Parts: sequence; C-alpha cells; structure tokens
Amino acid sequence: MWHSRSGEWLGQSVLAPSAGAYIGYLRKHGYSSRTIQAYLHGVGHFARWLTKSPLPLHRVDEGLVRRFLAEHLPNCECPLPCVRRPIDVHAALRHLLRVLRAEGRITEPSPAIPEAIQSELICYDAYLDEVCGLSQLTRVSRRMWVRKFLVARFGKRPVDVGKLTPGDIVKLINRLAEGCKSGTAHVIGTAIRSYLRCRALRGDRTESLIAAVPTVAQWPLATLPKYLSSDEVSRFLKAFNQRTASGQRGYAMARCLVDLGLRTSEVARIRLDDLDWRAGTLRISGAKSRRADLLPLPVTTARAIVRYVRVYRPRTAVRALFVRHRAPYDVPVSAAVVRCAIRLAFERCGLAERHIGPHVLRHTAATRMLQSGASLKDIADILRHRSLDTTTIYTKVDLPRLAALAVPWPGSVL
Repeated sequence: MWHSRSGEWLGQSVLAPSAGAYIGYLRKHGYSSRTIQAYLHGVGHFARWLTKSPLPLHRVDEGLVRRFLAEHLPNCECPLPCVRRPIDVHAALRHLLRVLRAEGRITEPSPAIPEAIQSELICYDAYLDEVCGLSQLTRVSRRMWVRKFLVARFGKRPVDVGKLTPGDIVKLINRLAEGCKSGTAHVIGTAIRSYLRCRALRGDRTESLIAAVPTVAQWPLATLPKYLSSDEVSRFLKAFNQRTASGQRGYAMARCLVDLGLRTSEVARIRLDDLDWRAGTLRISGAKSRRADLLPLPVTTARAIVRYVRVYRPRTAVRALFVRHRAPYDVPVSAAVVRCAIRLAFERCGLAERHIGPHVLRHTAATRMLQSGASLKDIADILRHRSLDTTTIYTKVDLPRLAALAVPWPGSVL
C-alpha cells in the first residue's frame, strides 16, 4: 500500500499499532488509493520525526503537529518519499489524530480557554437553550461574544460577576465592538445583556450592570432590502454547470434558496425524509423558530432535486439530501459549503462585484412573491417570520403599489 521506506518509518515508531486502523478509516470514508498512499507518506514522515526526536505517543496532539509543520518542514532534509507540502501533511495528520483518539491512545484536546470560563459557558448555553429557546446558530454567536468578554475581563482567574462594575461593562463592550458595524455592536450588547440576565437567575445582583450595557441605535426599516432582478436571477441560475455532480448539487441548492427563501443552514439540514413527493411538501426542521414547518414544494425545485438524487448524488447511507462529492463521501454538506457554492456562482455570472451574499436570495424570493400578488401574510408564512412586522420591509420594494399611493409633490405638474 505504501512505499517501503515510509512503511519502515511508520512500523518502527510509536504509531505502528494504529497503522491498520488509519488505512481502514481512510478507506471507509471513500478516499482513493492514491490519496491514501500520499497520506501514508505524510504520516510516515511524521513518524520518522517522532522517532528521531524522540517523542512519546502521549505528546502527540494539535500542538505537536503545528510544531512539526512550522519547525521541521521548512528545514526538512529527510530522504524521499517525504511529503513536505504543509497543506498535504496537515490533512494526513488531522485524520491521524482522529484515529488515535478513537482508539483511546491519546487524550482529547484540552480546551483553548480557561476551565472556569468553559464551565461558565456551559451553564450559559443551557440557559439559552432551555430558558430562551434559541437556535444553535444563535447560541454559538452569543457564546462567542460572552467568551471574549469573560477572557478579556478575567483571563485565567475565576469568574466573579460581583467584581464587575458598570464602567467595566462599558469599557469591555466598546473594546469588543471597536471597528464593528452597528449590527455587530448590537449583537455584542445583546449577548452580554443576556449573559447578565442568566447570572441574575443564579442569584447575582446584575441590575446596574444590565443597565450599563450600551444601546446601539437601529432602524430596521431604514434601508431597502437587496434583491436580484429577474434577469439577474436567470444569469445566476445559468452559472451552474448542470452536467457535473457539483454543478447539479449547487443548482438544486440554489433553487431551494430562490424558490423557497430558505436559509443556507436550512438547506444543509434537509433530509431525504423531509420530502413528501405525494403531498408535494418539504418539511423544514430545526430552523430559528425551533419548530417543524411544511412548505409547498415548487415544481422547478422538485425537478432539480429529483435530477440530483437520481443521477448525481453519491451512494451513501447518510439520509441528508445534499452530501459531499469528495472524500469523505458519507458526510452531509455544511452551511459553509452551501454559501461557497452560491458565492462562486455569483462570481461566475458577474454579480459578486455588488457585494451580495447568499441571504440576498431570501430577499429575492420574498420580492418575487410580492410582485406576483402574494399577501404579506403568505410571504411571512413561507419565510417563517415570527412577526408580520419583519415582513413589512418588503412593501418598500413593491413600486407599482407604492406609486398608486403616492401623492403628487406640491407645485409639480403631472
């Protein structure tokens, strides 16, 4: 399977007992023989370095891998078939760490943040989930800002909210929000405020601290929602090469965004079981509202999905609708993969220069429904807005109806 010299280095190292499991792991996840051989060369190189150092197995972790990549590779004089490209070696060793941990031969990675703050974030996340009922993505965002806040204030010391002053709150939030847009600053303030409410439920006196959190002025209806015209939508959809597997997958994902106004995270979470072909519906689960919603499945969207599933989707036991087309195959796509496919399509059709992201397709879906005569209630149901007020922003782009309501400017001649 691998070069005799690489095999000799691996066989004489502390990694030898895991060599078979490593190959089996790569085969199980669909890697080609050529890729497996290249990864084994990288692992063999690492094994030789471990033996020469010498370093025991329990020292193997992400930090040691970074040291190998940063210190050894740039000055490497090891004989061939050593792999020296950091990106290739890093990929091989990332899989190695997973195998070693699955076998229990090395410990799990230690948290990068102090244990006291890690414990605090666990309690805060439970509050966001069980008390506030927030989605996972929202909880991740809030934990990130609270983590930065606590690290900046307490570092490695125990978290003591009683030592916080209103001045600390203002100073730390201003530091975190430095250089951020108003929307991000608003998110930071909301996260810190919710954390202080969490501590209040645990018996802390945080009234003055909550009052000290700066309020960021926001006018939700002050701007027009960005959307694509009919010609731009056509250009965008034609940017996908539907004769390739990745192109057809991207086209099917794009139709979900354009026709139904889904979020990228919702597209990534669609499962085969969510599609009811007889009823012509699509079930969206785990959205921001944390409930299951049934949406009508448009014919154009259904045809794109059917063609992808029948012709291009890899054979896998995974029930996710959209899966990876490169090893490891048995893994659903992430929201990042969906966003990447959309952004690349924007670049191919010349729309990237407008600085628009995937969310513009959600605005486009709402605008197209409104221009077709749908009511705000219908649009709110499709987009699954909690409040109808959220949907009213789209009335600002309904120019024909606005023109009918417009009053002539004083002194103008019509």
